[in-house]
Amino acid sequence: MTTPGAVPSPNIWHHPQTYEIENRAADPDRHIEAAMRSVADWRGRDLLDLGCGTGYHLPRWAEDARRVVGVEPHPDLARVAARRTSRLDAVEVLVGTAQAVPLPDASVDVVQARWAYFFGPGCEPGLRELDRVLRRGGTAFVVDNDARRSAFGGWFRRGYPDVRPDDVERFWSRHGWQREAVDIVWRFESRADLEAVVRIELPTKVAEEVLTEWGPDAGLEVDYAVNLWWKRS
Repeated sequence: MTTPGAVPSPNIWHHPQTYEIENRAADPDRHIEAAMRSVADWRGRDLLDLGCGTGYHLPRWAEDARRVVGVEPHPDLARVAARRTSRLDAVEVLVGTAQAVPLPDASVDVVQARWAYFFGPGCEPGLRELDRVLRRGGTAFVVDNDARRSAFGGWFRRGYPDVRPDDVERFWSRHGWQREAVDIVWRFESRADLEAVVRIELPTKVAEEVLTEWGPDAGLEVDYAVNLWWKRS
């Protein structure tokens, strides 16, 4: 059963086990989290992970946050997230969407949305919800691909030519968000893992072209660029 208003994800919704591999491979050095902390630390504060999927990052937030809420529109994924965090008293997982976050007004200090819903034009309802649930002085973070840079950025441009990076940047800037450019990597344990993840992230034809070009000799680490968008309430 799909939550009303949910925007289906082309990767984790249909391939949660492969996406788990991707979560392990993406940003193993935690550069994204370091960039987030440089803007707003969540130590001792209440944090919302919006679009938390299977809850991969929830235990990380719980290391420092006072309270962590994961919101996920896909009920099956939310159940996995709840099981994953069942022994963490400070973590709660709820089914809900970015357009209708199941939390009271002014109830969290920090929001993270990582590759979840907020891809620029069209996400205005979710932005209004961020404004609603954040306390005064709180900070919202959105992590998205920077398709202008890196090997993966080039692959993304080929796979999704309708997503225009300059239009996306203008959208966020127009809404008062600031940008931190962050360089990360995908670091895989095997060629099979790399191939599986590429195939859930790109259209089939582009994925096969990319894998032919990125042969076994290219290695198991792929350079990857992201934009960390942030805004204080």
